[in-house]
Formats: sequence, structure tokens, C-alpha cells
Amino acid sequence: MRILHTMLRVGDLDRSLAFYTEVLGMTLLRRKDYPEGRFTLAFVGYGPEENEAVLELTHNWGTAAYDIGTGYGHIALAVPDAAAACAEIRQRGGRVVREAGPMKHGTSIIAFVEDPDGYRIELIQRS
Repeated sequence: MRILHTMLRVGDLDRSLAFYTEVLGMTLLRRKDYPEGRFTLAFVGYGPEENEAVLELTHNWGTAAYDIGTGYGHIALAVPDAAAACAEIRQRGGRVVREAGPMKHGTSIIAFVEDPDGYRIELIQRS
């Protein structure tokens, strides 16, 4: 078994696709409208779905926003330099909500950014 994808519901698909592709550097792998169900699915990631886990962005037509809730945590991405990644994300219009630094009670260097819907993405520095 392996993880295939994680699904996030998004209020504005074009805005979310711009964030994940232009700000975080993912690739749009596929997108399909389902008119009878009134929703669109878009899959983004850093590699082909056959080899990599990806994100499924689900846009239910007519729904502009969702409550994130208290059960959701975050998506984690490995980066070579968390501070440099924050600077690049900020330059591309992304929102950094926790600057790069050591995690509480540990030594890992982490940072957090937020997507347009308020979902948190953790950047974990890995050399």
C-alpha cells in the first residue's frame, strides 16, 4: 500500500491552483469538471501520480469557503533551506505565518505558510 493523494476542498480553484503551482512550484497533473455533480477536481504535485503522493483540490461549484475545523493539521513539504523557501514563497505572493526556526522542544528547522483557503503547509528543512 501507499498514499495516493490528500484531498482539500477549496473555495476558488483558480486561486488555489495559482498558489500550489506558482508559489509552491507544484505541477497541475490533471483537472476534470463534473457538471452533473457540480464540482471540479484538480490534482497537483511534484511528480507523476504513479510515483508520488499528490494533492487533490476539490472545488464544489457555488461554495466560496469552508470551515477548516479543529481536526485538520497541516501538509508537510521537505525543503533544503526553510528560511530561503519562506523568502521565495513571500516573493511569489504567499503568506508566511511562522518564520523558519527550530521547532519547540526540538532541533528541526521548520516554518509554516498558509494557502488561500487557510490550510497550513509546514516546511521542514532537510539537508
